[in-house]
Amino acid sequence: MAALLTGGIVTDTGVIFGRYMRATLRSKTNMVFGLLQPLLFLALFGPLLTGFSLGVDGSSWQALVPGLLIQLALLGGSFVGLGLMMDRTMGVIDRMRVTPVSPLALLLGRTLRDVVQLLAQSVLLVLLGLALGLRAPLAGVLLAFAFVALLSGALSALSYGLAMRVRSTQEFAAITNTAMLPLMLLSGVLLPMSLGPGWLDAVSHAVPFRYTVDAVREAFLGHYTSGTVAVGAGVTVAMAALCLYAGARLFRPRA
Repeated sequence: MAALLTGGIVTDTGVIFGRYMRATLRSKTNMVFGLLQPLLFLALFGPLLTGFSLGVDGSSWQALVPGLLIQLALLGGSFVGLGLMMDRTMGVIDRMRVTPVSPLALLLGRTLRDVVQLLAQSVLLVLLGLALGLRAPLAGVLLAFAFVALLSGALSALSYGLAMRVRSTQEFAAITNTAMLPLMLLSGVLLPMSLGPGWLDAVSHAVPFRYTVDAVREAFLGHYTSGTVAVGAGVTVAMAALCLYAGARLFRPRA
């Protein structure tokens, strides 16, 4: 019975993923504009850092590009719930819920689509970084993509769960913006937090995303076995598990 249930969820997830992936491929505008902000940061802000010491090993590109990858995962994953709210308004979710498809598969299929989309955007971001002067080992880049996939998937699931509970898009946007802005700034996605005053650096250690950013920067330097990467991986996995659990709980229909 457990095997049949698992197989059903996998099949249903694949069906939902295919449906939304086809819709995404038909609308390239969303993907282009989703990548626009980090590309602008990379192209217009990155050159300003050239020649400055950022307090980390490597070039300024090896500090900025990893941060922008995590920024892409944070923003891209956190706001996907807006699309779900549109489906709620049009009754799409209610119609899907009366089908035999598992509610968990409805969540996972959408989340998997988001992960694939954000990974494609991450590849383009790294390619532009390479054109501008980034130098990073392939293994480090692939490890960074793994962090992006894990983080974006977890935040997407949480975003969808939140979208099922709030009453309006305005309420969703207010909650997400208020939560993500300080978390993103304190994670050091643009500049290492070690450059800030001591009190700000200390506060940033309470933000789990900081450990992810630091780990990806170490990976871009080829320091795969450093304690920073191990701590970042552990914190990211724990945070992802918590977000996925919360997202799945929130996504379920109310009794």
